[in-house]
Amino acid sequence: MTDAAGSHEPSVLSVQELTKSYGRLLAVSQVSFGIRRGEIVGLLGPNGAGKTTIINTILGVLAPSSGSIRIGDFDVARERARALAHTNFAAVYATLPGNLTVRENLRVFALIYGVRAVGARVGSLIEQFELQHLANTKCGLLSSGEQTRVALAKALLNGPALLLLDEPTASLDPSAAQIIRGHIRELARRSDCGILWTSHNMYEVEEVCDRVLFLSHGRVLLEGDPRRLPHEHAAHNLEELFIRFAREPLAPGAPA
Repeated sequence: MTDAAGSHEPSVLSVQELTKSYGRLLAVSQVSFGIRRGEIVGLLGPNGAGKTTIINTILGVLAPSSGSIRIGDFDVARERARALAHTNFAAVYATLPGNLTVRENLRVFALIYGVRAVGARVGSLIEQFELQHLANTKCGLLSSGEQTRVALAKALLNGPALLLLDEPTASLDPSAAQIIRGHIRELARRSDCGILWTSHNMYEVEEVCDRVLFLSHGRVLLEGDPRRLPHEHAAHNLEELFIRFAREPLAPGAPA
């Protein structure tokens, strides 16, 4: 049996026929996809397309109206705590407590996640993300790039099989963004972690993602390799293709 990613390999994430509505407003409609270990999947679409709703349902923050979500062997609806023990999340808007130092933040979250050998794990991540000189600096005093590196270190404390990244480089300068992209590519390659990445930066998506899904009005309109899709759809580049699908009108009779 193949999974939602179209592979015989087991998925770290399997989303099947996911639908989320708010009264008459249909935010996400029958979305299905999967992510394999070591794979980076881009979730693309204009504002309001349903990206954040999908992430929040995966995290169990929102309950789907219908459909199912599995993280590894666990159904999020029935075994949320066990599913999320293998998951983590990072975004530029999800800042860490600014009155705690880098080391204090990592230690607090390590305790929340039930990490064993907290000191060793925190020290390893501080070294991995080159935060040694900032370890005793309060997070509120860090630059955007430094805060992003700390947020990624936090997101790896529990060694997640699934990592959700919502616009992780949105506020970074090109140099800092390049460093973060390198960290994330290396993470997927070395740790066999599956990653769901949302971004409006099409250059970044083409550089980082193995596969992308284009969302519009809560539906998946297109899926494939970001380096091949533009040529397959007579577009000059991924950004041109993104703009075309962002303007895709709803089918006649579809809910608004």
